[in-house]
Amino acid sequence: MTGKSNRVCVGVVGAPHGVRGEVRIKSETADPLDIAAYGPLSTEDGRTLTIRSVRPAKGVVVASIEGITDRDAAETLKNRRLYVDRDRLPEPDEDEWYHADLVGLSAVGVDGAKIGTVTAVQDFGGGDLLEVALSESRRTVFVPFNRTVVPDVDIAAGRLIVDPPDGLLDEDEDER
Repeated sequence: MTGKSNRVCVGVVGAPHGVRGEVRIKSETADPLDIAAYGPLSTEDGRTLTIRSVRPAKGVVVASIEGITDRDAAETLKNRRLYVDRDRLPEPDEDEWYHADLVGLSAVGVDGAKIGTVTAVQDFGGGDLLEVALSESRRTVFVPFNRTVVPDVDIAAGRLIVDPPDGLLDEDEDER
């Protein structure tokens, strides 16, 4: 398993901004303004969007998209994920990964036992967290994505090693 998808999500369109068709975008690029640098972006439903201009705003970027000229048109883009072909992105540095490469990896303990599967990478403001669906139950846990808790990532093997903090994998009392 390579774990690599042909497309990488670089942002998600949020609410319209104003009445002239601008939209808020939660950029997933290292520099949020770089979302416009990759050329046309695609959506899950096959649309191709070209960002004409972009500027920073609080927690997002505000973008003008070619062909979107009013609030109603901008509203049709809300919650659309924006993708770029992987070959248009730079290769990540050592010890860096695209979120798309981490999703789907098996999470195994330091003892080799399967813990679960990475279903998402989240950042609620305190750093990246791996959302892991546990193999032995229907629940998920958030694993801090740092070298201490995740000492090894092996994309080619389709797994990462997790050394969970005490209590992370314990069952809640309600689940017993």
